[in-house]
Amino acid sequence: MIRKRSVFAGVVHRLPEDMKKVLSTNDEVLVKWNNLTPIQRNEWICWVTIVKKSETRLSHIMRMMSELDEGKKQPCCWPGCPHRRPSTKKYFNNIKTKKS
Repeated sequence: MIRKRSVFAGVVHRLPEDMKKVLSTNDEVLVKWNNLTPIQRNEWICWVTIVKKSETRLSHIMRMMSELDEGKKQPCCWPGCPHRRPSTKKYFNNIKTKKS
């Protein structure tokens, strides 16, 4: 019997299917992900989705999985989601601060 596992989302951003699929492949990382606060999950989602190139996005997803496995709760050296915290918009070029 296959058990469907819940993958919790963030507060501003929807959880993209590619992230949800990867998180669902590792039970230990999934537990750590679901134990994050919604704001911490939002930071990871934004950090992964804000990049333009698909190669960079894949790299961010793999790094997210590794860092979550190590117990990190948010991306290192990340000023914060500019969609949730407009004050961080200055660190990003041509970013809209609406929900994405």
